[in-house]
Amino acid sequence: MRSARVRHWTLGIGVAAMLTLTVPAVAEVPESSDPIKIIHNNWTSQLVVSDIAGQLLEKMGYTVEYVPSNTQLQFTAMGNGDLHVQLEVWEGTMLVPFEKEVEAGRMIDAGSHTAITREEWWYPIYMEEKCPGLPDWKALDKCAELFATAETAPKGRYVGGPVDWGKHHSERIEALGMNFVEVPVGQAATLWAELDSAYKRQEPIVLFNWTPNWVEAKYEGKFVDFPDFAPECLTDPSWGTNPDLAYDCGATKKGWLKKGVWAGMEDKWPAAFTLIKNMDFTNAQLAEASSLVDVDGLTPEEAAAKWIAENEPVWKAWMPTM
Repeated sequence: MRSARVRHWTLGIGVAAMLTLTVPAVAEVPESSDPIKIIHNNWTSQLVVSDIAGQLLEKMGYTVEYVPSNTQLQFTAMGNGDLHVQLEVWEGTMLVPFEKEVEAGRMIDAGSHTAITREEWWYPIYMEEKCPGLPDWKALDKCAELFATAETAPKGRYVGGPVDWGKHHSERIEALGMNFVEVPVGQAATLWAELDSAYKRQEPIVLFNWTPNWVEAKYEGKFVDFPDFAPECLTDPSWGTNPDLAYDCGATKKGWLKKGVWAGMEDKWPAAFTLIKNMDFTNAQLAEASSLVDVDGLTPEEAAAKWIAENEPVWKAWMPTM
């Protein structure tokens, strides 16, 4: 993970040229010379979109600092004013800590992207021949031994995301009485390495995936259908099929993707706040942003610069006019 820093561009002549685009004039910007601290999380689309925001803010004259942060602890830091901008707040992962800070008046909900999200267990399409009844979760559970490894046998292995993503899938396994063991990875890249290895050999695998994501363009597969989501599932053990445990449901199938900012940002950097509020990505745009890194091999900084160069009408519409 990269350390917090104010970025100085050393991307080479080609990428640097992408950044020499005209920006609409704004008055009295920057309103403060203090750095705007943008959160970096450990998945690709968030990094690229954050760098797009940062590069646009730098065009406006702001100083930007990128700060790596845990996905659950970041909202407390934002509420305290230690961090200022989060470009990807996922309903399925961050609902509870995000809404807690917004309701306390310490953060501002800066609006939703057009993109619709889903975060769930996912399997390659070839598994439907090996495990009849998919995508139903009960059918998956009956086939659990197909997914077993030396460390989980006789139970199946579910390849989970990094622990700090706060998915509570081990709790779901327990609440639903499933014959699986969650084996979390340390970073998103490991998920795709596991998937690619299994896919090439047509071997059983079920793992954490999400949309929008570049993965769906490269690998054919489906999400597992668990009991329908309700907010009470996360907090009320009496809700759902298991009267004693929470998390006995799946994730929302049509989740929002929001932007969140520190409550003091609108007063301290009003033009920057307007830009963040106006930013809006579709599913296709986020998948494209991810693929620039995970498929084409660019760094997030380079991918952001390329996106800005190729989408000038889009981001110019976001810029505040004062």
